[in-house]
Amino acid sequence: MSFQSYRDDPGNPWFSWQYVRDNSDTIAEALREHATLTAEAVVIAALVAVPLAVVAYWIRPLTGPILALSGVLYTIPSLALLAFIAPYVGTTRTTSVLIALVLYALLLIVRNTLAGLNQVPAEVRDAAQGMGYGRFGRLLRIDLPLALPGILTGLRLATVSTVALVTVGALIGKGGLGDLILGGFRNNFYRAEIVTGTVLCVALALVLDLLLATAGRLLTPWARRRAS
Repeated sequence: MSFQSYRDDPGNPWFSWQYVRDNSDTIAEALREHATLTAEAVVIAALVAVPLAVVAYWIRPLTGPILALSGVLYTIPSLALLAFIAPYVGTTRTTSVLIALVLYALLLIVRNTLAGLNQVPAEVRDAAQGMGYGRFGRLLRIDLPLALPGILTGLRLATVSTVALVTVGALIGKGGLGDLILGGFRNNFYRAEIVTGTVLCVALALVLDLLLATAGRLLTPWARRRAS
């Protein structure tokens, strides 16, 4: 990305409306890229993690290996994982960052989805079986709906974590708001650029978390009644 240079600004303020106005298009593009990467990563991770959690729920001996594998992936330092993936996918491609983000989000969604499934009361499962539900029918009509609070908790944690991790992609020029933050450090530590990227990153995480929390309340009215 190209940014207007502020190296000669003696004040070097922590925030500058002038910088925001002069670079509004660049800032908006960085925010769009950041939000898009986050959404894509969480959706793909959910499509992989929820079936994995269901397999672990159905086949208990696989629970340990599935959680262990996703846990090992989560413990790999982000820079090391990106450095490992990039040469195979492309050192300056968005796909490299996306793969790393998906791998990091897996553990949070798998663990919380499995916890939600395990919290389905045994008597409810027995009643569903007595009503003639098969394994897949019970999963779709009973288990997953009752496990929805746990699934949404995993999605919220994965979303907030992913918003933070996207910034690492700035090292290969695909970091969304991280490009602003890193650009500020490279631009003679221009504070306004750094703070703008940081504040927008935090705001994006808060907004997405609030949206998912609201969706959770709307989709699980029984949980609100039980809490009250």
